[in-house]
Amino acid sequence: MGLGLMEPIYWGLSWIMLTWHTLWDKIGLAGSWLGTNWDWILAIVFLVITVRIIIFPLFVKQIRSQRAMQALQPQLKALQEKHKGDRETLQREMMNLYRENKANPLMGCLPLLLQMPVFLGVFHIIRRLKPGNDPLYGWSAEQFTSAVNAKLFGVSISATFNQGGTAAVLCGILGVVMIATTYLTSRQMILKTGWSEDPTQKMMQRLMLYGIPATLIISAVAFPLGLIIYWTTTNIFSLGQQMWVLKKYPPPRAAGAPEPKAPLDPEVAKALAPKVGAKPTNPKTGTSTKPATTTTKSTTGAKSTSTGAKRKTVKKNVG
Repeated sequence: MGLGLMEPIYWGLSWIMLTWHTLWDKIGLAGSWLGTNWDWILAIVFLVITVRIIIFPLFVKQIRSQRAMQALQPQLKALQEKHKGDRETLQREMMNLYRENKANPLMGCLPLLLQMPVFLGVFHIIRRLKPGNDPLYGWSAEQFTSAVNAKLFGVSISATFNQGGTAAVLCGILGVVMIATTYLTSRQMILKTGWSEDPTQKMMQRLMLYGIPATLIISAVAFPLGLIIYWTTTNIFSLGQQMWVLKKYPPPRAAGAPEPKAPLDPEVAKALAPKVGAKPTNPKTGTSTKPATTTTKSTTGAKSTSTGAKRKTVKKNVG
């Protein structure tokens, strides 16, 4: 991305960061405590929060697009079976299916793609916070000097792991946290949505889960401390944001999974409940039955009555 295209991003990020810094100064966070300039550290943290709030609607669209893609999984699987070995026809049929259902497999990467220019912008700004550089992008000389001297636990926010000493220790610890939270952010999303049946989507998922953290192991060595703070804060914010969005937009029920049992209506439950003293029901016929002892007595009584009636008839005939 050319310098000219990035120029508005540099100005916008600088304005957000300076605005938050001014706010923290006004409420009394200027100066140093525990070897840390909290006004600048919080300015970086709230730069993340501001950016994430701006792109939040796109994140919701990403989740909705993933749900639409999941709903198409059975049809995608059928296409893969039908056109096995014919990749060209399979891709064409899949694109037709996406178009007919207004699903976009690339929407899943859009928030990440939008965050990359912001990341590069923050990297550019923090890397310039060194003595001897001229203030740019709306920074006053006083603000620039204050930012150059900003520290976290005694380490400059422009320091890198390569400088050794305390800078290497702090950058190393936060670098590990950054890599771990990057992995957890991707893992959280994949565990909730599942692996895609679409080969392109599945490749993107693997890239996000394994490729990006692996790349950070190498590149984090050259990242300034302020950029590590920015990325780590972004990951922590993403974990909370995804937890909320995935709860609000849960993945569809997997094929073959049992339907959730709905609670019975109170009146129905009352009607189905066994009543005290009720006659037992024959499970085969559905009719009520009497205990065996009652039936025997009743039958015996019936026979006795019948015998008595016959005797009376005989006596009458004799007479």
